[in-house]
Amino acid sequence: MARDSARIRIDDLAAVVFDMDGVITDTASVHAAAWKAVFDEVLRSPSAADGARLQPFDAAGDYLAYVDGRSRSDGVRAFLRSRGLALPETAPPDAPDTATVASVAARKDRIFRDRITRDGVRVFPSTVALLHRLRGARIPTAAVSASRNCAAVLHAAGVEDLFDARVDGVEAARLGLPGKPDPALFLEAARRLSAEPGHTAMVEDSLVGVEAGRRGGFGWVIGVDRGDQRGGLYERGADIVVSDLAELDFVEVSP
Repeated sequence: MARDSARIRIDDLAAVVFDMDGVITDTASVHAAAWKAVFDEVLRSPSAADGARLQPFDAAGDYLAYVDGRSRSDGVRAFLRSRGLALPETAPPDAPDTATVASVAARKDRIFRDRITRDGVRVFPSTVALLHRLRGARIPTAAVSASRNCAAVLHAAGVEDLFDARVDGVEAARLGLPGKPDPALFLEAARRLSAEPGHTAMVEDSLVGVEAGRRGGFGWVIGVDRGDQRGGLYERGADIVVSDLAELDFVEVSP
């Protein structure tokens, strides 16, 4: 397949696996806003770098660099490390109110869930159109996400019935699957669809997700550039990068 060709022969496909946030649902901005709320609170705390002024969380650059596509706990660790900070994993018995990786991750999750309950979930119409076309062609599909809220988000968006399988943060914890850039989540999705990775396309918008697809040996690694990171997506291993899935053409070959 030619690099940057947006055409894939549909008869070569066994399955397609989709990342959720930023590919299926327009929830990346909601995640970014929730992260900003919790991280800026941590950075303003007197204990942060002994009260030194630290650069606030950038909902664009920091989100893409440190938390996009990662589990919540991994995102907390990665972002705080970028500011020269670290939090304990759990609070010591004599200081139960200490900020921890777990407490910051939990607060971010509460803010995110409150916002999608209040505002709902928007889907990308081109992704929904592609899912309908794949179902019409009897190509199985799966939704993949590091989020434990994946099922709730897909249900709120009204698209849960468009997927034959789902592998999310709940399943990752149950099965002990490592997070991206390890390909375990995507490989498990392909397994559940009875599809060989080499004959499966995967669609991601995060750098760590694209890297996971390349590590997993997927036949087509498709990057969706929603944040001016086309070059980075190619560097991590994308075969194709589009700004929207309307640009992606799955073609049928006449017999």
